[in-house]
Amino acid sequence: MNILFVGDIFGSAGRRIVTEHLPHVLETHTVDLLIVNGENAAGGFGITPALAEDIFDMGAHVITTGNHFWDKKEILEYVASVPSYSHDRARRIIRPANFSPATPGFGVYEGTLPDGQTYAVINLQGRVFMQQNDDPFRKADTLLRDIKAKVIFVDFHAEATSEKVAMGWYLDGRVTAILGTHTHIPTADERILPGGTAYQTDVGMSGPYDSVIGVQTELVLNRFLTGAPGKFEAAKGNPKMCATLIRCDGATGRANGIQRIMLGE
Repeated sequence: MNILFVGDIFGSAGRRIVTEHLPHVLETHTVDLLIVNGENAAGGFGITPALAEDIFDMGAHVITTGNHFWDKKEILEYVASVPSYSHDRARRIIRPANFSPATPGFGVYEGTLPDGQTYAVINLQGRVFMQQNDDPFRKADTLLRDIKAKVIFVDFHAEATSEKVAMGWYLDGRVTAILGTHTHIPTADERILPGGTAYQTDVGMSGPYDSVIGVQTELVLNRFLTGAPGKFEAAKGNPKMCATLIRCDGATGRANGIQRIMLGE
């Protein structure tokens, strides 16, 4: 079984580069399950229902998010429009499971592919240098007790590399893959952990790399140099699609391969 995870789509440049490359990547690698982090798709900050529909039209089975889940208020109403048992598109957008239970939406999705293969996707958010949500480690324990599928994918949206690495070891042997998002910088530490879990600290963003993690460089430099607040705008230059391909045994859920992908214009 082949799983493709596309890192944070950032703004129009990210959407454009993913649209350009995704079809041939899906075909070349015979992808069975496509998961996309879309939390920065709308100008670098949040995602709208219309953009989510575009990503689903590209073939995504599940869209994960992170700390920018809240930024476009219309997405909250969209994900709240379906019940937990639904398999409609709105249900297949998930937010970090360790957000407050009062937050609209859900943090895990369980689905079945056309060939009968079951899978689960979990979204978690770290706490180091980020807003203080529930403990993601114990939240993972709670979720895993109820999941029946063998193939389990985790998007861990976190800032600190130490927290991400720790989560990788904590979940090793209990999930198929745990891939990090949020920092927008791809890391070269992809590996299969001893228990059969594929791990990478950060997949990287699918967006403009002539920037400061997606934002126009001069705007970020001005804030660093002066301390003055200002509105950030998404950059456009040198877009790249960053993704990670996971190969696994669908019967056991154990990963047996991991490959980084970075494609430019």
